[in-house]
Amino acid sequence: MAVRIPPRDNNLRPRASRCPADLYRCKRPWYDLLHLESNRECEARDCAASIEDIALALAQHSREPLNSDEARRRCLAIRDALVRAGVYGTTEIGDGGATTGSTIPSPRFRLAPTPFPLSPSDVTFFQHLGQDLLSFYRALNRLYQDSIRGTQPAWVAAYLDQGKPESLITYSRMNRFRSLIPGIIRPDVIPTTDGMVITELDSVPGGIGLTGCLTRTYDDQLALDHPAPGLPSERSPLIAGRDGMLQGFAAMLRAQQGDQEGCLAIVVSDEAKEYRPEMEWMAQCLREIGCEAFCVEPRAVHFSEDGLFLHHETGPRAIGLLYRFFELFDLKNIPKSELMMYAAKKGQVTVTPPYKPALEEKLAFGLFHHPELAPFWEQALSPETTLNLRRLLPRTWILDPQPVPPTAVIPHLTIGGRALSDFRRLAKTTQKERQLVLKPSGFSELAWGSRGVSIGHDLPQVEWAAALEQALHAFPTTPYVLQEFHKGRLVESSYFDDRSDTVVPMSGRVRLSPYYFVVGDKAELGGILATLCPANKKIIHGMVDAIMGPCALAPNITS
Repeated sequence: MAVRIPPRDNNLRPRASRCPADLYRCKRPWYDLLHLESNRECEARDCAASIEDIALALAQHSREPLNSDEARRRCLAIRDALVRAGVYGTTEIGDGGATTGSTIPSPRFRLAPTPFPLSPSDVTFFQHLGQDLLSFYRALNRLYQDSIRGTQPAWVAAYLDQGKPESLITYSRMNRFRSLIPGIIRPDVIPTTDGMVITELDSVPGGIGLTGCLTRTYDDQLALDHPAPGLPSERSPLIAGRDGMLQGFAAMLRAQQGDQEGCLAIVVSDEAKEYRPEMEWMAQCLREIGCEAFCVEPRAVHFSEDGLFLHHETGPRAIGLLYRFFELFDLKNIPKSELMMYAAKKGQVTVTPPYKPALEEKLAFGLFHHPELAPFWEQALSPETTLNLRRLLPRTWILDPQPVPPTAVIPHLTIGGRALSDFRRLAKTTQKERQLVLKPSGFSELAWGSRGVSIGHDLPQVEWAAALEQALHAFPTTPYVLQEFHKGRLVESSYFDDRSDTVVPMSGRVRLSPYYFVVGDKAELGGILATLCPANKKIIHGMVDAIMGPCALAPNITS
């Protein structure tokens, strides 16, 4: 099966290209907050001042709010651009390596006329959050290794390995992969009345191409609607600028590939096929800046004694870097997965994210809050990072059905002020007492896309008790976690309603998903995807009733 490069859509050409054709090979730092030509090594207060300056400039030159006709026109223009890009509605994918020629439905969601606004303080928060999360991942990786060696409790590695095939555990522990961590970090952040809360981390996230395409599309619309006088066009109010997602992804890939010769293969599994259109879009953008990138199905990858390669119209293309867009629990269903792992083991190809299931478990939050491990975290993390994560990561417990000794209790878990020694006692709690969430920790088809999630106060007592018992029984193969529920604060927005052919208001709760790209010792922000769900929805995730869009710096009208 030959890999076909889709024809370019000239409608997607960026205005005044800001990405040189050799950007992928460029060695200079890619990231500059909101595309300001400022010193990367500036003090935190100087970065914050830059954000405030832009917010003030936006406020000074901001125009009146869009009227209903303008808002409708903009929403329709955004929708048309996303459809042309193939990331919205349905798109017919060709017969190249990307798919088998079937029609793959792209996501449908509600479109707002403007980006989701963030205050200067929120932007500063997200700008610095990446470094804390990078430190957390590195510390978690070290904790797992120390547990294996016996310098930290053995139960840590036992929990992180629970339910995994022994062959994958052995593979992930190879010295070659010891220091590897994911190249992309995406937390799910819920703004609450008490501050930000991170509900989970994702190192194989969807939405990379979608967020990049949304950001470009909204940037085009903002540019068409009379940009603020005196505000240079490169200073886009969109977080990380017009091409932050593309530039960040490219820089991460370049850092991962190093000196390894060959092309980039973004391998998207059948289970994740709904994400192929957006990753095909991203592959096209990467090619435009000098990266030989292809989005392919696993079956399009071929193996020889020299490594992995793709069939191309002009001949075979050796793969130097494989971006793994498939979950590790699904390996048995991935064609040629063993050959990919063999090539990585032999150093013939670089794979990111690495085959390390221990780093893809939600129970890591439970390890962070466990009292016995507090000395480790305090030694592995800076005091500031430790304090930040204690505020951000909700209390989480690993649902282990093993009995607790009579003289012990489950740390920090109380009902009505009373300590608990058995998770099953939660089955008889009142609706007010069970402000809790059950969800699979990882390595399961139920552990992504908000599948397998049960919210205690949203269920009748009988159904909650059944969900709790099912989670405890699943421990040998699919450990679950119990997590504090934090209610998102209400925010206001608007969207284009197809039925009424007009823009209508909507009140809801939002999930903010920043994308951090790891390059060396830095985790830099490439963009933020906002998902705003109606107020009556308890679980905030992508759905047809949700508004999805990029985030932008709001004008500072109070300063």
